[in-house]
Amino acid sequence: MSSNPVICVGGENLIDHVTRDGVVSTLPGGSPFNVAMALGRQAAEVHYLTPISTDSWGDLLAETLDASGVTLSGGRVGAPSTIARVTVTKGIPSYLFERDGTAERSVSASSIAAAMPANTQALHTGSLAISEGHDADAWEQACKTTYEAGTLVSLDPNVRLSIIADVDTYRARIFRMIQSAHVLKLSDEDLDGLCPGMAQAEALDLVRSRTSAALLVMTKGPDGAMAWCDDGWIDVPAPPVPGLVDTVGAGDTFMATLLAGLARLDALSPPALAHLTAPDVEGLLRRAGMAAAINCSRAGCNPPSQKDLDAAMSGAG
Repeated sequence: MSSNPVICVGGENLIDHVTRDGVVSTLPGGSPFNVAMALGRQAAEVHYLTPISTDSWGDLLAETLDASGVTLSGGRVGAPSTIARVTVTKGIPSYLFERDGTAERSVSASSIAAAMPANTQALHTGSLAISEGHDADAWEQACKTTYEAGTLVSLDPNVRLSIIADVDTYRARIFRMIQSAHVLKLSDEDLDGLCPGMAQAEALDLVRSRTSAALLVMTKGPDGAMAWCDDGWIDVPAPPVPGLVDTVGAGDTFMATLLAGLARLDALSPPALAHLTAPDVEGLLRRAGMAAAINCSRAGCNPPSQKDLDAAMSGAG
């Protein structure tokens, strides 16, 4: 990598009130927040574009990103922090969100643009931030503008239909947004939510026909991950998890490691992305899968450092 590229991440930050086996804990979270944290721990130059509350929960959120080396380009605002009520059953989380009038929704297309450094090489967003409301409109516009300017756009929809009031409008937004993305990551569950009633192969063909993404990745939980490259699918198994605690933040850790891997390959630009080889993509998937496995061995979203991930990859080799 010739220099450390600037990766901008935007989208919700929140506090997870987690109930696991009757025990309640409080953790900072939110899918894009987790992606920013994981990127920072892998020594990327990360700017987080979404405002964070000035309340005590916001202090925890800001301190967590700061400790991971993330620049808080979105600043702090007086609105309250978003709260997620998370129940973990057999390692699998379910969610309820309290988001009305919160800090992470205090964005506009102009505020997002103002928070992005001039030398930004990639913009990533997704999840609750693009689910509904004026803030979803703002992120959609920001991605479209960024894409049209020739800067790499990364999208992870992180579909949760159980909290979506207008599913048809939501699906239409996602299918619009994938037309302005260079990197698209979906889980198999996301695919089911976007393409209900369709066989997986048929749904993947539909998404491929509708997206502009040069790199399309689908994660499959314990069954690994796959990516479209050179007119064919590359399928990589999941590495073993060294003692499963939960899966909170596993997909976010995978997403961040994918972006960090592209940076390591000097491929955080649309032209470079188009020239990735099958071995390049396989290596990206294996490293991202390893990072996700390490995260699953820890409570909540607690991504590995670059040093920890390098050691794990060396051990796996």
